[in-house]
Amino acid sequence: MPARLPSWVWVTGLTVGATVAVTTLAVQADQGAHPTAAARPAASASASAHPAPAPTRTAPPALPAASGTGRRIVYSLGQKRIWLADAKGKATGTFAVWPGTVSPDLGTFAVSSRSDATTGGDGVPIEHILYFANKAGLSIAFSNAVDGSSPPPAAGKQTSGIRLHKADGTKLWAFGTEKTPVVVVR
Repeated sequence: MPARLPSWVWVTGLTVGATVAVTTLAVQADQGAHPTAAARPAASASASAHPAPAPTRTAPPALPAASGTGRRIVYSLGQKRIWLADAKGKATGTFAVWPGTVSPDLGTFAVSSRSDATTGGDGVPIEHILYFANKAGLSIAFSNAVDGSSPPPAAGKQTSGIRLHKADGTKLWAFGTEKTPVVVVR
């Protein structure tokens, strides 16, 4: 009759086998495609979310010249982009954004209030909300979708949220304290 192996040998063998299997799967997964936040399609596109374009390796656009001085958030309506400028006026970060259907007027504003999370006017749960202007009866704010997506606005609905990718929304949230200037340029 063959000798029985002690239970600790079985447990050790199974643990080592499971560790090897999980490590192999993790390496394979890391080499595969990675999910990205959805980009807002053009108005003529369908209402489904589309993957965001792959990030480019080119230098980010320079901070607009006529955008004020000192520590501030700069939002370009035409470039659909924001910049974070430090106290010396140097850009420390820049992010592409998806504007809503209602844009703020040109000029200088300030972060008037912040909210951890709520539901956007389009029904999407959002977080890291920085309110800075009002127009057409709507509060205009920067935010990111909790799930990282940026779906298109509901047909015929006015929205004033300016959405960022989730990681960019987190950086903006850390930077944009109340009273931080927000300069809106063309």
